[in-house]
Amino acid sequence: MTSSTPSPTPPTSSFAPDSLVLNRKLPLWYQVSQSLRASILGRTPDASLRLPTEEQLAAHYGVSVLTMRQALKELEEEGLITRHRRRGTFIDPAARRGAPVRLLGSIDAIVAQQSGEPTTVLGHGPEPVPGELAEYFPDCASVVTYRRLRRDGATGEPTNWAENAVRPELAAGIEVSDLERWPMTKVLRDTVGVRISRITDTVEARLADPVTAELLEVPLLSPILHYTGVTYDAAGRVVDVARIRYRGDRFSFSVTVEAR
Repeated sequence: MTSSTPSPTPPTSSFAPDSLVLNRKLPLWYQVSQSLRASILGRTPDASLRLPTEEQLAAHYGVSVLTMRQALKELEEEGLITRHRRRGTFIDPAARRGAPVRLLGSIDAIVAQQSGEPTTVLGHGPEPVPGELAEYFPDCASVVTYRRLRRDGATGEPTNWAENAVRPELAAGIEVSDLERWPMTKVLRDTVGVRISRITDTVEARLADPVTAELLEVPLLSPILHYTGVTYDAAGRVVDVARIRYRGDRFSFSVTVEAR
């Protein structure tokens, strides 16, 4: 009687993607690709570059292997990962987020688009509710404001700066170090434990004011994209208002509407 040698087990990856609650109204492959994209861009410097196998990833996200392959194909076309037959799938160490920002109706998509850039917290602290935000915080005398600057990971060039106005009781659970790695949406949801129900986005063209011109290193009154994101919890309260100024020469916005 002869014994067969078992096939070698692929090495366990130390890269652990975030969990994901699937929305059945959006394409599954898209949601998975955006969630994995955020995990890749927000990984720690010492994380493994090897991804789990297709089967392991499919089980992790609760989707079919076919759906997982479509999600991985999206990330491969973007240049975030490389796939090698028999060797596995690896994160490209030089990968960085692309310029276009797509708003496609998924919280994980918003997290993904805001992840991956080196972020500096410029300052934070309580202040009276700004007049232009009073309608969002009618029951608050003050908010805690966080100001952050993001830079291109390859060139060091500033790309956008953000102000987040957060309810004081939630700010107590926010660590500044988390905001240097993750966007506010992810910190509120995954660290503070806020049940986010929706985010309302507004994008408009504006001219750079003196503060924005200095931070983004652009001429005064040059065109910028001004994004306002209002985040609501499950009770319908506004928990965060984000105002982000993007360099007009670095970003474009597109919206995709899916037919039911």
